[in-house]
Amino acid sequence: MTQFTPFDVQRDGVVLHGRIGGSGAPLLLLHGHPQTHVIWHRVAPALAERFTVVAMDLRGYGDSGRPADDANHVAYSKREMALDAMAVMAHHGFSRFGVLAHDRGARVAHRLAADHGEAVDRMLLLDIAPTLSMYANTSEAFARAYWHWFFLIQPPPLPEALIASDPVRYVRSVMGGRHAGLAPFAQEVMAEYERCIGIDGTAESICADYRASATIDLVHDREDVAAGRKLASPLRVLWGEHGAVGKCFGVLALWREVAHHVSGHSIPCGHYVPEEAPDAVLAEAFDFFSPLNKT
Repeated sequence: MTQFTPFDVQRDGVVLHGRIGGSGAPLLLLHGHPQTHVIWHRVAPALAERFTVVAMDLRGYGDSGRPADDANHVAYSKREMALDAMAVMAHHGFSRFGVLAHDRGARVAHRLAADHGEAVDRMLLLDIAPTLSMYANTSEAFARAYWHWFFLIQPPPLPEALIASDPVRYVRSVMGGRHAGLAPFAQEVMAEYERCIGIDGTAESICADYRASATIDLVHDREDVAAGRKLASPLRVLWGEHGAVGKCFGVLALWREVAHHVSGHSIPCGHYVPEEAPDAVLAEAFDFFSPLNKT
């Protein structure tokens, strides 16, 4: 079995933690909320048999740094997180790579492909529609399913104080409130999520991430729309047929508004696609990313 080596990369004073393993073309893995790079534990070993897998913790999550937020939430903008990803891949010697990303990490991937299209060969995104489109088309059903979107962006210090008062309960409530409850998550992996949510500053960072998505990230997305910029990298999107994203949004239609080359479909799972449907993710990834090893 492939051995993964931990790494810590510094960028502008922020530590970016992750693991690297395997051989072949580089493939960057980005996780979502409220998790860490460990979300890929059921797919990373198989991927590493064909690719050099780089799985990192986003700033504010896992064992990466938690910089202080600022008034405009620049520090937690997806533009800044995309620069983190670029720094990690450059540290490992990669200037062009594939991206597999879930949830918040897929929002970082969207900005990564928008700002650094020359670096992103192709990307596979899991269970999201574009952020701007999701906010613009929010329905009651979506607001009920994704209540945390609107809770986390409330003014400080209330959301972060409530999370910090019982961080394990927060993780279990958010993750367990989806289609399959807590059943898909291995006990040792859940323990890791619970450890990381309890690290000092995590509640503040999570709120900053979501506040950025509701403010500065939307500014950046609207600038792209106004300029007529669309993603050039081939994009495939998968979403859980039991999740809110596919039920509340026309996923492919919305991605085709912002990207030139879009494919994808639903798969039989809920939101936590890499842990609920790892075999489906691997089949799609091997198919979609196979051109990386032919260039």
